[in-house]
Amino acid sequence: MIAAAPRLLVHAAEEEFDPNTVTPGIWGFVLTFLVMVVVVLLVLDMVRRIRRVNYRAEVREQLEAERREEELHELEDGFAGPDAAEPPIAKAPPSDEARPAASDDHDDEGQPPVR
Repeated sequence: MIAAAPRLLVHAAEEEFDPNTVTPGIWGFVLTFLVMVVVVLLVLDMVRRIRRVNYRAEVREQLEAERREEELHELEDGFAGPDAAEPPIAKAPPSDEARPAASDDHDDEGQPPVR
């Protein structure tokens, strides 16, 4: 077997280089073209989705700005100046001290009163 190795090396060196045996051929071109088409379609889809997200963010910001502007107008309309009545103040919930005491008609001394 070792004696046959030099003969194979000499025989391989004597063969001419055939470029047709090392090219990808038509199948290589077709597969490369299909991969390129798929990548282009994916990029177009990604760009479309990114635009949609950006447009939704812009619309959300516009709606928030309009809502804030509307609230400011409502506050300004409610308070017309120093001669006008004071703007309505929201009542705070009553504190624990201001709540009426629960009735002490409970027979069970260990049970807390129901509120």
